[in-house]
Amino acid sequence: MTTGRITRIAGPVVVAEGLGAAGLYDVVEVGEAKLAGEIIRMDGRGATIQVYEEDTGMRPGEPVVSLGKPLSVSLGPGLLGTIYDGIQRPLSQLKAATGAFLEPGVKGESLDRSRKWAFEPAMRPGEDFGPGSLIGRARETQLVEHRVLVPPNAKPGKARRVAPAGEYDLRDTILESESGAAFGLSHDWPVRVPRPSRRRLPPTEPLVTGLRVVDMLFPISKGGCAAVPGGFGTGKTMTQHAIAKWCDADIIVYVGCGERGNEMTDVLTEFPKLVDPRTGRSIMERTILIANTSNMPVAAREVSIYTGITLAEYYRDMGYGVAVMADSTSRWAEALRELSGRLEEMPAEEGFPAYLPTRLAEFYERGGRVETMGETVGSVSIIGAVSPPGGDFSEPVTQHTKRFIRCFWALDRDLANARHYPAISWIDSYSEYAEEVAEWWDKVDPEWRSLRGRALELLKREQRLEQIVRLIGPDALPDEQRLVLMTAEIVKSGFLQQSSFDEVDKYCAPRKQVLLLRSILEFHRRAEAAIKAGAPLPKISALPVRERLSRMKSEVPNEAEHEMRAIEDQIAGAFDELDRQYRKEEAR
Repeated sequence: MTTGRITRIAGPVVVAEGLGAAGLYDVVEVGEAKLAGEIIRMDGRGATIQVYEEDTGMRPGEPVVSLGKPLSVSLGPGLLGTIYDGIQRPLSQLKAATGAFLEPGVKGESLDRSRKWAFEPAMRPGEDFGPGSLIGRARETQLVEHRVLVPPNAKPGKARRVAPAGEYDLRDTILESESGAAFGLSHDWPVRVPRPSRRRLPPTEPLVTGLRVVDMLFPISKGGCAAVPGGFGTGKTMTQHAIAKWCDADIIVYVGCGERGNEMTDVLTEFPKLVDPRTGRSIMERTILIANTSNMPVAAREVSIYTGITLAEYYRDMGYGVAVMADSTSRWAEALRELSGRLEEMPAEEGFPAYLPTRLAEFYERGGRVETMGETVGSVSIIGAVSPPGGDFSEPVTQHTKRFIRCFWALDRDLANARHYPAISWIDSYSEYAEEVAEWWDKVDPEWRSLRGRALELLKREQRLEQIVRLIGPDALPDEQRLVLMTAEIVKSGFLQQSSFDEVDKYCAPRKQVLLLRSILEFHRRAEAAIKAGAPLPKISALPVRERLSRMKSEVPNEAEHEMRAIEDQIAGAFDELDRQYRKEEAR
């Protein structure tokens, strides 16, 4: 350890001398209170440190001690179900130690090192091993089997001793190599260093969310990256909550980065009450929460997303699909801006540092679907909320984020004000994963691509017609164009709009999504044909099946495929009857 002393304090940025033997990004203990910090720059004036805790009252001359290692997180069984702050301190322990208001310098064990875990070995003495090799398994929760792996930075070797089946804590050695290297149930990993993998794989499988507007129109793949930009009150957090609960990821990592305290409180109180729809157990059994509110130190906010993505990569290496919810990257970027100002760096657009695009790229590039070092397949999907001031998507964070993601779910304030949720704009949103996941959807239904294209084209036609309607009114349009407006309204209310409080509609299975959209578009096709044959639009609008189309989403359960097919028969029967009536009237 190297010891120095403080010479200058500027908010969360501290300059210290006497740390010449320390390294860049080394963890330090700052001041008499031993606050956690990290060296971020070294020059002739000394070492510049960002402090992760409130340093009010600190004075020049107080000691600084370098611990000689980078900021790392502890990885092992016990992570799931825990609520951490931005530097992996368990908040339940901190509250027990200091009460509701955290005191500077309080410490906490990231993992309970005395807790016993039931371990089943998967390796035998004499076997060769390498980085990522499976040592054994431990049941972390009822939902997740913890696969204990050789750390990615370990050297290959041969097992001399493997612990037999039994109960062990994190301090016990479970694997010892012939060279003398020892491995336990846990290890540490630097948060700013991506965990390695053998190779990246194409993102060909969608992350099924149960949200129709996402899965059918703007899908994200497992291992994909998406951004959810929107102004205040447009539903960014609500959308992420719905995806976290219903998506088919194995593990959820939710990072509350710089959000308001009351909003983060809702997350911390609601998530433990949520029930995993697939198992009926608490969703916290496969969830890690990282809480770093807007009133916490900005330096900890800056590092919180690295903590979250490192935890996600750890479970990815076990072969799991992990979904990371970062809420929000705008607050993280604002923390970068504040620290950059304290460091007296040259600002770029809107005061953000010039390296903002680089930091965003480093974050989103840690997502992906990979072949792990242990030759399994795992993925990290990243869904980052963006909070542009005033809903202005031209601001730097949103624009730079669009460079590094391939799925963009733009939230629309007008939709949110109209209580249309999810308020994802079908005009401004896009997904570049659609072609890559199309083969998976073809197995669900070969018409997926066609239905998706026809629905998007219909909505675009409706947008163009709305501009005309504002000028001359709908009555001036011919029946073919008024039909487009009517069908688009059915698509919006009966397909895109979805209620998280409706027992049937809160999750929509892929097969139901396809059948629901097919029924609506089949109604439109038959109506077009009827209008061309001379049938008036008011008679088509009066058909009872039109109202049924808007109610199907909440009336027909996911498993009732026969009811969905019966609706298609009702559509055919209704238009056949309309055709017969019209022909009789013509004959008279």
